[in-house]
Amino acid sequence: MSGLAAFNIGIASAQDRPPPLSGDGNGKTVIILGAGLAGLVAAYELGRQGYNCKVLEARRYSGGRCQTARRGFVLPQLGQDDEVCDFDDGEYFNHGPWRIPYHHRSTLHYTQEFGIPLEIFVNHNEAAFAYRDGEGALNGQAVRQKEIIADMRGHTAEILAKHVDQNALDVPLTAEEREKFLEFLVGEGHLDRESLDYLGTGGRGYASDPGAGLNPGEASSPHALSALLNSDLFGIVSSVSGYTQQKTMFQPIGGMDRIPQAFEEQLGDTITFGARVTRLQQSEDGVVVDYQDGDAGESRQLAGDYCLCTIPLSVLRNIENDFTEEFRSAMDAVSYTPTCKLALQMKSRFWEVEDHVFGGHSFTHNSEVGNISYPSTGWQGKKGILQGVYNFGANAAQFSALPREQRIDKALGVGEKIHAGYRRDFETAFSTAWHLVPENLGGWASWSDEARQNSYPLLNEPQGRVLLAGEHLSYMTGWMAGAIESSWLQIEKLHEMAMSS
Repeated sequence: MSGLAAFNIGIASAQDRPPPLSGDGNGKTVIILGAGLAGLVAAYELGRQGYNCKVLEARRYSGGRCQTARRGFVLPQLGQDDEVCDFDDGEYFNHGPWRIPYHHRSTLHYTQEFGIPLEIFVNHNEAAFAYRDGEGALNGQAVRQKEIIADMRGHTAEILAKHVDQNALDVPLTAEEREKFLEFLVGEGHLDRESLDYLGTGGRGYASDPGAGLNPGEASSPHALSALLNSDLFGIVSSVSGYTQQKTMFQPIGGMDRIPQAFEEQLGDTITFGARVTRLQQSEDGVVVDYQDGDAGESRQLAGDYCLCTIPLSVLRNIENDFTEEFRSAMDAVSYTPTCKLALQMKSRFWEVEDHVFGGHSFTHNSEVGNISYPSTGWQGKKGILQGVYNFGANAAQFSALPREQRIDKALGVGEKIHAGYRRDFETAFSTAWHLVPENLGGWASWSDEARQNSYPLLNEPQGRVLLAGEHLSYMTGWMAGAIESSWLQIEKLHEMAMSS
Protein backbone atom coordinates (compact mmCIF):
# COMPACT_ATOMS: atom_id res chain seq x y z
CA MET A 1 0.00 0.00 0.00
CA SER A 2 1.36 3.41 -0.94
CA GLY A 3 1.88 6.16 1.58
CA LEU A 4 -1.09 8.03 0.09
CA ALA A 5 -3.47 5.09 0.16
CA ALA A 6 -2.48 4.31 3.72
CA PHE A 7 -4.17 7.52 4.79
CA ASN A 8 -7.59 6.38 3.60
CA ILE A 9 -8.83 6.70 7.16
CA GLY A 10 -10.35 10.14 7.50
CA ILE A 11 -13.34 12.27 6.69
CA ALA A 12 -13.93 15.94 6.18
CA SER A 13 -14.53 18.20 9.12
CA ALA A 14 -17.93 17.74 10.72
CA GLN A 15 -17.70 21.19 12.32
CA ASP A 16 -16.64 24.63 11.14
CA ARG A 17 -16.03 26.26 14.51
CA PRO A 18 -15.93 25.52 18.22
CA PRO A 19 -19.22 24.92 20.03
CA PRO A 20 -21.00 27.96 21.51
CA LEU A 21 -20.78 27.73 25.30
CA SER A 22 -23.29 29.60 27.44
CA GLY A 23 -22.40 30.45 31.01
CA ASP A 24 -19.12 31.38 32.68
CA GLY A 25 -16.49 29.02 34.03
CA ASN A 26 -16.17 31.27 37.10
CA GLY A 27 -12.50 30.47 37.59
CA LYS A 28 -12.94 26.72 37.95
CA THR A 29 -9.56 25.08 37.39
CA VAL A 30 -9.17 22.69 34.46
CA ILE A 31 -5.93 20.72 34.30
CA ILE A 32 -5.08 19.94 30.70
CA LEU A 33 -2.58 17.17 30.11
CA GLY A 34 -0.62 17.65 26.91
CA ALA A 35 0.01 20.75 24.78
CA GLY A 36 -0.69 19.10 21.47
CA LEU A 37 -3.40 20.61 19.31
CA ALA A 38 -6.23 19.07 21.35
CA GLY A 39 -4.80 20.48 24.58
CA LEU A 40 -4.04 23.88 23.09
CA VAL A 41 -7.53 24.18 21.65
CA ALA A 42 -9.08 23.24 25.00
CA ALA A 43 -6.98 25.75 26.95
CA TYR A 44 -7.71 28.50 24.45
CA GLU A 45 -11.48 27.97 24.24
CA LEU A 46 -12.06 27.22 27.93
CA GLY A 47 -9.86 30.15 28.94
CA ARG A 48 -12.04 32.47 26.89
CA GLN A 49 -15.03 31.04 28.74
CA GLY A 50 -13.68 32.03 32.16
CA TYR A 51 -11.95 28.81 33.25
CA ASN A 52 -8.55 28.81 34.92
CA CYS A 53 -6.63 26.42 32.66
CA LYS A 54 -3.31 24.81 33.60
CA VAL A 55 -1.53 22.89 30.85
CA LEU A 56 1.18 20.33 31.65
CA GLU A 57 3.44 19.37 28.76
CA ALA A 58 6.28 16.86 28.96
CA ARG A 59 8.19 18.42 26.08
CA ARG A 60 9.94 21.78 25.99
CA TYR A 61 7.63 23.00 23.23
CA SER A 62 3.96 22.75 22.28
CA GLY A 63 2.31 21.06 19.33
CA GLY A 64 2.55 17.37 20.19
CA ARG A 65 3.13 15.62 16.86
CA CYS A 66 2.63 18.93 15.07
CA GLN A 67 6.35 19.63 14.79
CA THR A 68 8.79 21.22 12.40
CA ALA A 69 12.47 20.29 12.28
CA ARG A 70 14.79 23.20 11.62
CA ARG A 71 18.40 23.90 12.55
CA GLY A 72 19.03 23.07 16.22
CA PHE A 73 15.82 21.09 16.75
CA VAL A 74 16.41 17.98 18.89
CA LEU A 75 14.13 14.92 18.85
CA PRO A 76 14.79 12.22 21.49
CA GLN A 77 13.90 8.68 20.42
CA LEU A 78 14.00 5.49 22.46
CA GLY A 79 17.01 3.26 21.86
CA GLN A 80 18.72 5.78 19.60
CA ASP A 81 20.88 8.85 19.87
CA ASP A 82 18.92 12.09 19.85
CA GLU A 83 18.16 13.20 16.32
CA VAL A 84 19.59 16.70 15.88
CA CYS A 85 18.56 18.75 12.87
CA ASP A 86 21.49 20.41 11.11
CA PHE A 87 19.71 21.80 8.06
CA ASP A 88 20.91 25.11 6.70
CA ASP A 89 19.27 28.19 8.21
CA GLY A 90 15.91 28.76 6.56
CA GLU A 91 15.38 25.11 5.58
CA TYR A 92 12.82 23.05 7.49
CA PHE A 93 10.76 19.88 7.39
CA ASN A 94 7.34 19.04 8.85
CA HIS A 95 8.01 15.57 10.23
CA GLY A 96 4.57 15.32 11.81
CA PRO A 97 1.45 16.55 9.99
CA TRP A 98 2.48 18.30 6.80
CA ARG A 99 -0.68 19.12 4.85
CA ILE A 100 -4.21 20.43 5.42
CA PRO A 101 -7.01 19.24 3.09
CA TYR A 102 -9.25 22.08 1.97
CA HIS A 103 -12.26 20.46 3.64
CA HIS A 104 -10.64 20.23 7.10
CA ARG A 105 -12.49 23.37 8.08
CA SER A 106 -11.76 23.04 11.80
CA THR A 107 -8.02 23.31 11.18
CA LEU A 108 -8.51 26.21 8.79
CA HIS A 109 -10.69 27.92 11.42
CA TYR A 110 -7.61 28.50 13.57
CA THR A 111 -5.19 29.37 10.77
CA GLN A 112 -7.67 32.06 9.78
CA GLU A 113 -8.40 33.18 13.35
CA PHE A 114 -4.70 33.59 14.14
CA GLY A 115 -3.79 35.07 10.77
CA ILE A 116 -1.40 32.25 9.84
CA PRO A 117 -0.58 32.67 6.14
CA LEU A 118 -0.98 29.55 4.01
CA GLU A 119 0.41 28.35 0.72
CA ILE A 120 -0.62 25.54 -1.60
CA PHE A 121 0.69 22.06 -0.84
CA VAL A 122 1.01 20.24 -4.17
CA ASN A 123 -0.51 16.86 -3.40
CA HIS A 124 -0.92 15.67 -6.98
CA ASN A 125 1.63 16.15 -9.73
CA GLU A 126 1.40 14.05 -12.88
CA ALA A 127 4.88 15.22 -13.92
CA ALA A 128 6.33 13.20 -11.03
CA PHE A 129 7.39 9.59 -11.54
CA ALA A 130 6.38 6.03 -10.81
CA TYR A 131 9.02 3.34 -10.41
CA ARG A 132 8.83 -0.38 -9.75
CA ASP A 133 11.45 -3.11 -9.77
CA GLY A 134 10.47 -6.33 -11.53
CA GLU A 135 10.38 -8.17 -14.85
CA GLY A 136 7.83 -6.10 -16.78
CA ALA A 137 8.70 -4.05 -19.86
CA LEU A 138 8.50 -0.81 -17.88
CA ASN A 139 10.02 -2.06 -14.65
CA GLY A 140 13.37 -0.67 -13.64
CA GLN A 141 12.76 2.72 -15.23
CA ALA A 142 11.23 5.93 -13.98
CA VAL A 143 8.00 6.61 -15.88
CA ARG A 144 6.13 9.90 -15.76
CA GLN A 145 2.78 9.49 -14.04
CA LYS A 146 1.06 11.44 -16.80
CA GLU A 147 2.14 8.79 -19.32
CA ILE A 148 0.68 5.99 -17.24
CA ILE A 149 -2.55 7.86 -16.52
CA ALA A 150 -3.11 8.96 -20.12
CA ASP A 151 -2.33 5.53 -21.58
CA MET A 152 -4.39 3.50 -19.11
CA ARG A 153 -7.39 5.75 -19.64
CA GLY A 154 -6.83 5.82 -23.37
CA HIS A 155 -6.61 2.04 -23.75
CA THR A 156 -9.59 1.53 -21.44
CA ALA A 157 -11.68 4.09 -23.32
CA GLU A 158 -10.76 2.47 -26.65
CA ILE A 159 -11.88 -0.99 -25.54
CA LEU A 160 -15.12 0.32 -24.10
CA ALA A 161 -15.84 2.66 -27.02
CA LYS A 162 -15.51 -0.13 -29.58
CA HIS A 163 -17.92 -2.29 -27.61
CA VAL A 164 -20.39 0.60 -27.41
CA ASP A 165 -20.03 1.27 -31.13
CA GLN A 166 -20.87 -2.38 -31.85
CA ASN A 167 -23.78 -2.26 -29.38
CA ALA A 168 -21.99 -5.09 -27.53
CA LEU A 169 -22.54 -3.79 -24.00
CA ASP A 170 -25.00 -5.62 -21.79
CA VAL A 171 -26.47 -2.26 -20.81
CA PRO A 172 -29.82 -0.93 -22.08
CA LEU A 173 -28.92 2.30 -23.88
CA THR A 174 -30.94 4.12 -26.49
CA ALA A 175 -29.24 5.09 -29.75
CA GLU A 176 -28.98 8.68 -28.51
CA GLU A 177 -27.49 7.56 -25.19
CA ARG A 178 -24.91 5.41 -27.00
CA GLU A 179 -23.83 8.39 -29.07
CA LYS A 180 -23.44 10.55 -25.98
CA PHE A 181 -21.53 7.81 -24.19
CA LEU A 182 -19.24 7.45 -27.21
CA GLU A 183 -18.71 11.20 -27.19
CA PHE A 184 -17.65 10.98 -23.55
CA LEU A 185 -15.27 8.07 -24.17
CA VAL A 186 -13.66 9.78 -27.17
CA GLY A 187 -12.99 12.86 -25.05
CA GLU A 188 -11.97 10.92 -21.93
CA GLY A 189 -9.52 8.68 -23.79
CA HIS A 190 -8.41 11.15 -26.50
CA LEU A 191 -9.50 8.65 -29.15
CA ASP A 192 -9.54 9.06 -32.91
CA ARG A 193 -13.20 9.79 -33.65
CA GLU A 194 -13.38 7.62 -36.75
CA SER A 195 -11.38 4.53 -35.77
CA LEU A 196 -11.89 4.86 -32.00
CA ASP A 197 -8.20 3.99 -31.61
CA TYR A 198 -6.07 5.44 -28.86
CA LEU A 199 -2.99 6.86 -30.57
CA GLY A 200 -1.66 8.98 -27.76
CA THR A 201 -2.20 12.56 -26.62
CA GLY A 202 -0.10 15.63 -26.04
CA GLY A 203 -1.15 15.47 -22.41
CA ARG A 204 1.15 12.47 -21.86
CA GLY A 205 4.12 14.54 -23.02
CA TYR A 206 6.10 14.82 -26.25
CA ALA A 207 9.11 12.88 -27.47
CA SER A 208 10.42 16.28 -28.58
CA ASP A 209 8.66 19.37 -27.24
CA PRO A 210 7.07 21.91 -29.60
CA GLY A 211 9.10 25.08 -30.02
CA ALA A 212 9.36 28.28 -31.97
CA GLY A 213 9.57 28.72 -35.72
CA LEU A 214 9.17 25.52 -37.72
CA ASN A 215 9.33 23.15 -34.75
CA PRO A 216 5.94 21.47 -34.18
CA GLY A 217 7.43 18.92 -31.82
CA GLU A 218 7.37 15.14 -32.07
CA ALA A 219 4.50 13.18 -30.60
CA SER A 220 5.28 10.47 -28.07
CA SER A 221 4.18 6.88 -28.46
CA PRO A 222 1.83 5.33 -25.91
CA HIS A 223 2.94 2.45 -23.74
CA ALA A 224 1.24 -0.81 -24.67
CA LEU A 225 -1.56 -1.89 -22.38
CA SER A 226 0.20 -5.20 -21.73
CA ALA A 227 3.39 -3.35 -20.70
CA LEU A 228 1.48 -1.25 -18.19
CA LEU A 229 -0.36 -4.25 -16.79
CA ASN A 230 2.66 -6.56 -16.58
CA SER A 231 4.74 -3.86 -14.92
CA ASP A 232 2.01 -3.24 -12.31
CA LEU A 233 2.19 0.51 -12.87
CA PHE A 234 -1.55 0.81 -13.48
CA GLY A 235 -2.11 0.95 -9.70
CA ILE A 236 -1.43 4.69 -9.55
CA VAL A 237 -4.44 5.48 -11.74
CA SER A 238 -7.59 6.60 -9.99
CA SER A 239 -10.37 8.69 -11.47
CA VAL A 240 -11.23 10.25 -8.09
CA SER A 241 -8.79 11.16 -5.33
CA GLY A 242 -9.09 9.51 -1.94
CA TYR A 243 -11.26 11.61 0.32
CA THR A 244 -8.40 12.95 2.41
CA GLN A 245 -6.00 13.04 -0.54
CA GLN A 246 -7.47 16.05 -2.27
CA LYS A 247 -5.61 17.88 -4.99
CA THR A 248 -6.12 21.14 -3.08
CA MET A 249 -4.12 21.09 0.13
CA PHE A 250 -2.51 23.83 2.23
CA GLN A 251 0.47 24.29 4.51
CA PRO A 252 1.45 27.20 6.77
CA ILE A 253 4.17 29.35 5.25
CA GLY A 254 7.34 28.73 7.25
CA GLY A 255 6.37 25.42 8.87
CA MET A 256 3.50 23.58 10.53
CA ASP A 257 4.75 24.63 13.97
CA ARG A 258 3.33 28.09 13.21
CA ILE A 259 -0.03 26.71 14.37
CA PRO A 260 0.96 25.66 17.93
CA GLN A 261 3.15 28.76 18.22
CA ALA A 262 0.09 30.92 17.55
CA PHE A 263 -1.75 29.19 20.39
CA GLU A 264 1.27 29.67 22.66
CA GLU A 265 1.19 33.41 22.05
CA GLN A 266 -2.41 33.47 23.24
CA LEU A 267 -1.91 31.18 26.25
CA GLY A 268 1.33 32.60 27.70
CA ASP A 269 2.31 31.05 31.02
CA THR A 270 -0.78 28.83 31.05
CA ILE A 271 1.56 26.06 29.83
CA THR A 272 4.15 24.41 32.08
CA PHE A 273 6.82 22.75 29.92
CA GLY A 274 9.03 19.89 31.00
CA ALA A 275 6.22 18.49 33.16
CA ARG A 276 6.02 14.71 32.79
CA VAL A 277 2.82 13.34 34.35
CA THR A 278 3.34 10.37 36.69
CA ARG A 279 -0.08 9.93 38.31
CA LEU A 280 -3.69 10.97 37.79
CA GLN A 281 -6.16 10.64 40.69
CA GLN A 282 -9.61 12.06 41.38
CA SER A 283 -12.31 12.31 44.04
CA GLU A 284 -15.88 13.56 44.08
CA ASP A 285 -14.57 17.08 44.61
CA GLY A 286 -11.65 17.35 42.20
CA VAL A 287 -8.63 15.99 40.38
CA VAL A 288 -5.00 15.72 41.46
CA VAL A 289 -2.10 15.30 39.02
CA ASP A 290 1.44 14.37 40.04
CA TYR A 291 4.23 15.30 37.65
CA GLN A 292 7.98 15.46 37.45
CA ASP A 293 9.32 18.97 37.03
CA GLY A 294 12.09 18.72 34.45
CA ASP A 295 13.65 22.05 35.46
CA ALA A 296 13.72 21.58 39.22
CA GLY A 297 14.06 17.80 39.09
CA GLU A 298 11.36 17.52 41.72
CA SER A 299 7.98 15.83 42.01
CA ARG A 300 5.12 18.28 42.08
CA GLN A 301 1.36 18.11 42.43
CA LEU A 302 -1.42 20.12 40.81
CA ALA A 303 -5.06 20.13 41.93
CA GLY A 304 -8.05 21.19 39.90
CA ASP A 305 -11.78 20.83 39.47
CA TYR A 306 -11.61 18.90 36.19
CA CYS A 307 -9.04 17.31 33.91
CA LEU A 308 -8.95 17.08 30.14
CA CYS A 309 -6.32 14.52 29.19
CA THR A 310 -4.95 14.63 25.64
CA ILE A 311 -1.99 12.32 26.22
CA PRO A 312 -1.94 9.54 23.56
CA LEU A 313 -3.44 6.32 24.88
CA SER A 314 -0.19 4.54 24.06
CA VAL A 315 1.44 6.68 26.78
CA LEU A 316 -1.50 7.24 29.12
CA ARG A 317 -2.01 3.54 29.85
CA ASN A 318 1.48 3.48 31.41
CA ILE A 319 0.67 6.35 33.79
CA GLU A 320 -0.75 5.49 37.22
CA ASN A 321 -4.46 6.31 37.41
CA ASP A 322 -7.64 5.31 39.20
CA PHE A 323 -9.79 4.70 36.14
CA THR A 324 -12.17 1.76 36.25
CA GLU A 325 -10.98 -1.59 34.93
CA GLU A 326 -13.48 -1.31 32.09
CA PHE A 327 -12.08 2.09 31.10
CA ARG A 328 -8.48 0.85 31.25
CA SER A 329 -9.41 -2.15 29.11
CA ALA A 330 -10.93 0.20 26.56
CA MET A 331 -7.67 2.18 26.43
CA ASP A 332 -5.78 -1.05 25.76
CA ALA A 333 -8.04 -1.86 22.80
CA VAL A 334 -6.45 0.67 20.46
CA SER A 335 -3.09 0.17 18.78
CA TYR A 336 -0.76 2.85 17.41
CA THR A 337 0.76 2.71 13.95
CA PRO A 338 4.57 2.69 13.71
CA THR A 339 5.66 5.25 11.16
CA CYS A 340 8.93 6.81 10.00
CA LYS A 341 9.85 9.90 8.06
CA LEU A 342 13.27 10.82 6.74
CA ALA A 343 14.07 14.19 5.21
CA LEU A 344 17.04 14.82 2.92
CA GLN A 345 18.67 18.22 2.41
CA MET A 346 19.98 18.57 -1.13
CA LYS A 347 22.47 21.18 -2.26
CA SER A 348 20.49 21.79 -5.45
CA ARG A 349 16.85 21.44 -6.47
CA PHE A 350 17.75 19.00 -9.24
CA TRP A 351 14.19 17.62 -9.34
CA GLU A 352 13.03 21.04 -10.55
CA VAL A 353 16.00 22.04 -12.73
CA GLU A 354 16.78 18.68 -14.36
CA ASP A 355 13.48 16.77 -14.12
CA HIS A 356 10.90 19.59 -14.02
CA VAL A 357 9.03 18.22 -11.01
CA PHE A 358 7.48 20.90 -8.82
CA GLY A 359 5.85 19.37 -5.75
CA GLY A 360 3.82 16.19 -5.46
CA HIS A 361 5.01 12.64 -4.94
CA SER A 362 6.91 10.03 -6.93
CA PHE A 363 5.57 6.54 -6.29
CA THR A 364 8.45 4.15 -5.78
CA HIS A 365 6.41 1.01 -5.06
CA ASN A 366 9.16 0.24 -2.58
CA SER A 367 7.40 -0.80 0.60
CA GLU A 368 10.59 -0.41 2.61
CA VAL A 369 10.86 3.37 2.29
CA GLY A 370 7.51 4.47 0.83
CA ASN A 371 7.33 7.30 -1.67
CA ILE A 372 9.40 10.40 -2.43
CA SER A 373 7.74 13.76 -1.81
CA TYR A 374 8.88 17.12 -3.13
CA PRO A 375 8.68 20.45 -1.29
CA SER A 376 5.85 22.84 -2.12
CA THR A 377 7.82 25.88 -1.04
CA GLY A 378 11.05 27.63 -1.98
CA TRP A 379 10.46 27.17 -5.68
CA GLN A 380 13.60 27.62 -7.81
CA GLY A 381 15.71 28.19 -4.72
CA LYS A 382 19.27 27.04 -4.33
CA LYS A 383 18.59 24.15 -1.92
CA GLY A 384 15.64 22.12 -0.75
CA ILE A 385 14.37 19.36 1.52
CA LEU A 386 12.95 16.14 0.06
CA GLN A 387 10.92 13.64 2.02
CA GLY A 388 12.84 10.51 1.13
CA VAL A 389 11.04 8.07 3.44
CA TYR A 390 7.48 7.75 4.71
CA ASN A 391 6.59 4.23 5.75
CA PHE A 392 4.20 2.46 8.08
CA GLY A 393 3.62 -0.68 10.12
CA ALA A 394 6.15 -3.49 9.95
CA ASN A 395 8.21 -1.62 7.33
CA ALA A 396 8.58 1.32 9.70
CA ALA A 397 9.51 -0.93 12.62
CA GLN A 398 12.20 -2.66 10.58
CA PHE A 399 13.46 0.57 9.04
CA SER A 400 13.80 2.35 12.40
CA ALA A 401 15.86 -0.56 13.77
CA LEU A 402 18.63 0.15 11.24
CA PRO A 403 21.62 2.36 12.12
CA ARG A 404 21.11 5.94 10.99
CA GLU A 405 23.60 5.75 8.14
CA GLN A 406 21.90 2.64 6.76
CA ARG A 407 18.52 4.39 6.84
CA ILE A 408 19.95 7.27 4.86
CA ASP A 409 21.67 4.92 2.41
CA LYS A 410 18.43 3.04 1.72
CA ALA A 411 16.61 6.30 1.02
CA LEU A 412 19.35 7.44 -1.35
CA GLY A 413 19.42 4.04 -3.05
CA VAL A 414 15.74 4.27 -3.97
CA GLY A 415 15.89 7.93 -4.95
CA GLU A 416 18.82 7.54 -7.34
CA LYS A 417 16.74 5.11 -9.42
CA ILE A 418 14.54 8.08 -10.27
CA HIS A 419 16.81 11.12 -10.08
CA ALA A 420 20.46 11.29 -11.12
CA GLY A 421 21.18 13.97 -8.53
CA TYR A 422 20.06 12.03 -5.47
CA ARG A 423 23.45 10.85 -4.13
CA ARG A 424 25.38 13.52 -5.96
CA ASP A 425 23.68 16.42 -4.18
CA PHE A 426 22.82 14.89 -0.81
CA GLU A 427 24.10 16.90 2.18
CA THR A 428 22.37 15.89 5.43
CA ALA A 429 19.28 14.19 6.82
CA PHE A 430 16.76 14.25 9.65
CA SER A 431 15.03 11.02 10.67
CA THR A 432 11.89 10.45 12.78
CA ALA A 433 10.43 7.18 14.07
CA TRP A 434 7.21 8.18 15.83
CA HIS A 435 6.82 4.85 17.59
CA LEU A 436 10.15 5.57 19.33
CA VAL A 437 9.25 9.09 20.47
CA PRO A 438 8.52 8.63 24.21
CA GLU A 439 5.70 11.20 24.32
CA ASN A 440 3.84 9.46 21.50
CA LEU A 441 4.85 5.82 21.01
CA GLY A 442 3.22 5.76 17.58
CA GLY A 443 2.21 7.84 14.62
CA TRP A 444 -1.55 7.74 15.14
CA ALA A 445 -4.26 5.60 16.69
CA SER A 446 -5.45 2.60 14.71
CA TRP A 447 -8.86 1.21 15.66
CA SER A 448 -10.24 -2.18 14.68
CA ASP A 449 -13.94 -2.38 13.84
CA GLU A 450 -14.54 -4.34 17.03
CA ALA A 451 -12.72 -1.80 19.20
CA ARG A 452 -14.58 1.07 17.53
CA GLN A 453 -17.85 -0.60 18.46
CA ASN A 454 -17.06 -1.83 21.96
CA SER A 455 -14.34 0.42 23.42
CA TYR A 456 -14.36 3.69 21.51
CA PRO A 457 -17.74 4.96 22.79
CA LEU A 458 -16.72 4.48 26.43
CA LEU A 459 -13.53 6.53 26.00
CA ASN A 460 -15.56 9.42 24.62
CA GLU A 461 -17.53 9.63 27.86
CA PRO A 462 -16.31 11.31 31.10
CA GLN A 463 -14.49 9.12 33.61
CA GLY A 464 -15.64 10.97 36.69
CA ARG A 465 -14.10 14.42 36.46
CA VAL A 466 -11.67 13.35 33.73
CA LEU A 467 -12.33 13.53 30.00
CA LEU A 468 -10.07 12.35 27.17
CA ALA A 469 -9.47 14.11 23.86
CA GLY A 470 -7.13 13.79 20.89
CA GLU A 471 -6.92 12.46 17.37
CA HIS A 472 -7.37 8.98 18.82
CA LEU A 473 -10.95 9.89 19.75
CA SER A 474 -12.05 10.80 16.26
CA TYR A 475 -12.69 9.21 12.90
CA MET A 476 -9.91 11.41 11.52
CA THR A 477 -7.00 9.67 13.20
CA GLY A 478 -3.69 10.94 11.90
CA TRP A 479 -5.07 14.39 11.04
CA MET A 480 -4.95 17.64 13.00
CA ALA A 481 -8.68 18.09 12.45
CA GLY A 482 -9.28 14.91 14.45
CA ALA A 483 -7.51 16.36 17.49
CA ILE A 484 -9.22 19.73 17.18
CA GLU A 485 -12.76 18.42 16.79
CA SER A 486 -12.32 15.86 19.53
CA SER A 487 -11.30 18.70 21.81
CA TRP A 488 -14.34 20.75 20.79
CA LEU A 489 -16.61 17.83 21.60
CA GLN A 490 -15.08 17.20 25.01
CA ILE A 491 -14.88 20.80 26.20
CA GLU A 492 -18.59 21.08 25.49
CA LYS A 493 -19.18 18.05 27.75
CA LEU A 494 -16.86 19.44 30.43
CA HIS A 495 -18.66 22.78 30.35
CA GLU A 496 -22.03 21.06 30.75
CA MET A 497 -20.67 19.15 33.77
CA ALA A 498 -19.32 22.35 35.31
CA MET A 499 -22.58 24.25 34.78
CA SER A 500 -24.70 21.43 36.23
CA SER A 501 -22.52 21.22 39.34
